[in-house]
Amino acid sequence: MEEFLSSDWQMWTTMIVIGVIIVLYSLDRFSMELVSAAAVITLLLFFHLFPVTGGSGENLLDAKILLSGFASPALFAIMGLLIIGQGMFQSGALEYPTRMLVDAYGKHNFLVIILVFTLIIVISAFLNNTPVVVMFIPIMAAIAAQSKVAPSRLMIPLSFMSIFGGMMTVIGSSTNLLAVETYANVTGERIGFFDLTPIGLVMTIVGAVYLMTAGRWLLPDRSVPNVRGSDNDGKQFIAQIQLNRGHPLIGQTAIAGLFPDLPDVTVRMVQRREEALLPPYDDFVFRLHDTVIVAATRKALTNLLKSRPEILVEVLSEIDIQEDSTAGGELAMVESIVAPASRLIGRTIAQIGFKYQTNCVIVGIQRRSRMIRSEMSSIRLEAGDVLLILGDIKDVRSLRTDRDIVLLEWSMTGLPEPGNARKAALIFGLVVGTAALGIFPIAITAFFGATLMVASGCLNVRQAARSVDRRIFLLIGSALAMGLSLDQTGGAAMIGRWLVSLAEVGGPVLLISVFFILSAGVTNVLSNNATAVLFTPIAVNAALQAEIAPLVLVLTVIFGANCSFATPISYQTNLLVMAPGHYKFRDYITVGIPLILLLWIAYTIVAPIYFRMTGLL
Repeated sequence: MEEFLSSDWQMWTTMIVIGVIIVLYSLDRFSMELVSAAAVITLLLFFHLFPVTGGSGENLLDAKILLSGFASPALFAIMGLLIIGQGMFQSGALEYPTRMLVDAYGKHNFLVIILVFTLIIVISAFLNNTPVVVMFIPIMAAIAAQSKVAPSRLMIPLSFMSIFGGMMTVIGSSTNLLAVETYANVTGERIGFFDLTPIGLVMTIVGAVYLMTAGRWLLPDRSVPNVRGSDNDGKQFIAQIQLNRGHPLIGQTAIAGLFPDLPDVTVRMVQRREEALLPPYDDFVFRLHDTVIVAATRKALTNLLKSRPEILVEVLSEIDIQEDSTAGGELAMVESIVAPASRLIGRTIAQIGFKYQTNCVIVGIQRRSRMIRSEMSSIRLEAGDVLLILGDIKDVRSLRTDRDIVLLEWSMTGLPEPGNARKAALIFGLVVGTAALGIFPIAITAFFGATLMVASGCLNVRQAARSVDRRIFLLIGSALAMGLSLDQTGGAAMIGRWLVSLAEVGGPVLLISVFFILSAGVTNVLSNNATAVLFTPIAVNAALQAEIAPLVLVLTVIFGANCSFATPISYQTNLLVMAPGHYKFRDYITVGIPLILLLWIAYTIVAPIYFRMTGLL
């Protein structure tokens, strides 16, 4: 191998360049995209002018090799999994199980909290944890509101639990995929889908126990100020449900005057032919052709559309979802106010032909002066009435130019198209199953799954493109270029020799411990992806010199690089929960550093035992 290595000055220059890039990343003075691009350009120019030649005289670090990271199978797998995660989020595939847990809260508080965090861990093991955290932020906020505790007590645990879940499988996080790809490039060997699970499970249990005990007391207690225009302001809209043939409410009986299939919804009147039936509804049964007039908040109607779209099937059937994948294909709900001097004033919904003019439907009407008890089709609109409008997002946005209504854009809420949840869940199960069974490589299954998400309508092209973060793309490509440079110039071997000599007094156990805490420290100031790529070739070289299996130290790097708990900038989920939890930078340091130290101790004890049991050590 020595004849393929360059002279010392090239190695030291490479290490200086990488050191400067790491400092620029950590300072956060320049954008991550700019720093990543600068890193790639610097390495391209340097190795073009001063090539690293192999035994046959070829340049081992030419442009083709340095830029190969941007076509890496690991990068394609990460991008594919990001799109699949966005598809699961957009389709509402996780809505039903999570809503069941929230509804159960109050009866079994502690058990529900345990189940919620368990669900987060399990989902994050197979799905990119960023959309998982996005999905669970409002759920944790609802649990915090019901239990009358500050969201700051739940949001950091939400982020950390998703990171724990990411440690469980190869596809659990981009960190794992990149380390696996780098390991395969250096050694030609592959890491199995569940090879991380045994140690990952131990780390998860240790971290969860910490968050429920000592970490609980370290979390800040900050209340959330009331937000203007939130869904909790209690505004009631009048909406209408038509019970045509096959409707799920037909035959449903009231229990204590309430209807279980209409949660958080008040039935104001039931129009049965010419008879208007008013509350109370004791021993009442819905019949075919009943017109049900209900009162509900925008949030309650939104939840009903997400969880039980078949109840509002008549409304949904009137909306034409646009097939133009770059512009439409997504349902949205928004509030609007009937403007003064509007042409709608004094006319009913049927008379104005709102559906035919806008391709949107009016789901509800709210009148501040009084509560209405009549069919929506007979209500004559007044200035100041608030209309709840549902339609394709492109059609809803086009209402901005309508002079008859004032669109309240802050209230716009995206809704999954009914039926997409099952398709998204099926695609997700197919991707995970084929990857776990080793039928196809992860890069192929993830890319195929991402394509299916768009082809099946769970996502449109615009949504899929939006889920691919250009910062991650550039960071991974530049990190792979830096890792290749460090390996081919001999820098990885030199650092490996230094670490081996440092750990000689304690043997392999000390070496494992040093690699873990070093990876964990760097990941909190750089990034987990870059840390995994840079440290994996170092780990392979160090393991070969210490005469132990390279897989031992590579797994150590993976687990250490996933310990991004001490800063909000170390991982995107930490940033996501920062605003909802009203956290400060020091909160992550206070909670995260003891957790990292605890995991370091646990790993130092458990990992050598596990590696000896499996014959790796």
